[in-house]
Amino acid sequence: MDRSVALLVALAFLALALVPAVAGPFGIDLVTKIMIYAILALSLELLVGSTGLVCFGQAAFFGIGAYATVLLAPRYGSPSLLWILPACVLCAAGAALLIGALALRTRGAYFIMVTLAFAQMAYYLAHDTPLGGGSDGIYLAAKPVLGAWLDLAKPVAFHGFTLACQAAVFVFLALLLRSRFGRALAGIRVNEQRMRATGFSTYPYKLAAFVISGAIAGLAGFLFAVKDGFVNPELLGWHLSAAVLIMILLGGLGQLHGALIGAFAFALLQEFFQSETIFGAFTKHWHLGFGLAIIASVALLPRGLVGVPGQLRERLLGRSARNAEQLHDEPF
Repeated sequence: MDRSVALLVALAFLALALVPAVAGPFGIDLVTKIMIYAILALSLELLVGSTGLVCFGQAAFFGIGAYATVLLAPRYGSPSLLWILPACVLCAAGAALLIGALALRTRGAYFIMVTLAFAQMAYYLAHDTPLGGGSDGIYLAAKPVLGAWLDLAKPVAFHGFTLACQAAVFVFLALLLRSRFGRALAGIRVNEQRMRATGFSTYPYKLAAFVISGAIAGLAGFLFAVKDGFVNPELLGWHLSAAVLIMILLGGLGQLHGALIGAFAFALLQEFFQSETIFGAFTKHWHLGFGLAIIASVALLPRGLVGVPGQLRERLLGRSARNAEQLHDEPF
């Protein structure tokens, strides 16, 4: 990541920090929800964009983190953030370790299907058993606190905490991908066979990336459960995994800031097509317009939204080069 991108990301985080000062309750809630999805998108970016593992089961770890938040919280009194947050992240990481140990024995389309199968198993475990409350879901009795310093029941405090988590995850992944471990993941993405030929055992690297990704998704699930105070099996559904995959494709695959941009673009497009003020009665068919917008974005922006400046530069330079050639060929 070059300095200009780092500066833009820092300014974006600063703008998000100022949201409570300029937005009402709806705006704060919307931005907080998008930031949670941005954390989930970052977790999948580590797998798809950095390691080349297309996972269709990311919602499983998101849902496990969310359900762990509700199931571990006491019925009476507010749980301490110091223990419930690490516990939820560890639950998601443990599930990722078990699933990854088996799924990573496969490759390509088989890996995609295995991760999807495990996610559906988690979905039906929550949907068809009393443990997950069935299709009705379960409620969080009380939101976590950190003594008298932080009460996540307050929207502004929760917004700030979510922003801090998003920034921490972004910085952690940026440092991780610049490390020897991150370079090994890049090598696996480009050519795993060549990595093996040079003496690398790729399986432990892929499993570690899978577990880290699951832990980050569990963090996002924890934040989502605290925000809504309610969880249901839809949090583990395949459609959420597909939506997060679209986010990172929309933003720009292979770029951490692309995952952030994609999450915000995806959520804001949804809000746009669901607006009755703009579309009136057509909002009941908002999926049609939203789907067409996503198709157009992917078709016109093959490198995602982060690639727009590069595409414009290429077109302008290409047009300038063609004009120079025409001037050179014209007789005087």
